Amino acid sequence: MHVARLQASDAGPYRKLMLQAYELAADAFTSTVAERAAEPDSFWVRRLADPTGLSAAFGAFDGQKLVGTVALEFSAKPKTRHKASVIGMYVSPEARGSGAGRALLDAALEHARQREGLLQLTLTVTEGNTPATRLYISAGFQFFGREPMAVLTPAGYQAKLHMWLALQRDAPSRSSSGGGSAVQASGPDVPG
Repeated sequence: MHVARLQASDAGPYRKLMLQAYELAADAFTSTVAERAAEPDSFWVRRLADPTGLSAAFGAFDGQKLVGTVALEFSAKPKTRHKASVIGMYVSPEARGSGAGRALLDAALEHARQREGLLQLTLTVTEGNTPATRLYISAGFQFFGREPMAVLTPAGYQAKLHMWLALQRDAPSRSSSGGGSAVQASGPDVPG
């Protein structure tokens, strides 16, 4: 098993793996198989090799086969360039338990820490996805909110838990004005 940054030439296997993800882990994603299957090849290439530099994707390979992936989306807006989102985290069933998820997340975190001016990462995880939640907590992500009825799944509406990670030890955690309030998340996977 090895992890590498994905390139435009990986778009075919990446598309295939992500369509599997939207089918087998439907509760984890806000997009459907039908939506993503209709996307042109340029969508998948842009996710992997955005010419503006606003995304980066990583793949876990078992030999030559792509078995897992995660991506980062960076903001182009001046007021939000200090943060990025972790998206599209998925490991195929046959590769689960192999450490692929941890290796992917570590690669994404390392890349994020190298990006100048980037101070934090955010992500969402569907409430009840205990393996993913544990992985994110073990990497240092913290809860900052819970969005009820965030996604309609075959089992009904499910909440999304919002998490964040400061990339630098001295990153500010509150607004400089001292305003704002903390949001306490709660639920079966949110430590109380």
